[in-house]
Amino acid sequence: MPPLTAPQVNKVLNKIRFARLLGMRVSRMHRDGITLACPIRKNLLNSAGVLHGGVSATLADAAVGVAIHRHLGSHRPISTVEMKINYFRPTSEGTVFARSHLLRIGSTLCVGRVDLTDEQDRVLGTALVTYMLLAPPAPVSSHRQASASK
Repeated sequence: MPPLTAPQVNKVLNKIRFARLLGMRVSRMHRDGITLACPIRKNLLNSAGVLHGGVSATLADAAVGVAIHRHLGSHRPISTVEMKINYFRPTSEGTVFARSHLLRIGSTLCVGRVDLTDEQDRVLGTALVTYMLLAPPAPVSSHRQASASK
């Protein structure tokens, strides 16, 4: 299948309710990944007054997941199986960007690296995210449906 188009990629991102809650949007698409953007709002700050680490982690996770969907050109089910994130610098205003780079697309596992930056292109952190490609749900046969309804 060909890679997803920009409108299709936005549709994938908008299906992630938490991404919508955080205000994530697709900023750019690249040959090897995508860039997501998240505007920083007061309700996303932690008790120290800086962006909560969970927001950055979610942004990194979504950047790889959506990039995988774009690359595969389908809506095959996927799931995060591992994520490692390093935070380098706090931020409290502006926009955070997550630029994903798909490093490996295998038959069952996909690995991506994410660079987290601010509007001045300062590096805020980096993440390594591993996803598993899940098998599509098996179709329910008419025999199984009849047995289940008894």
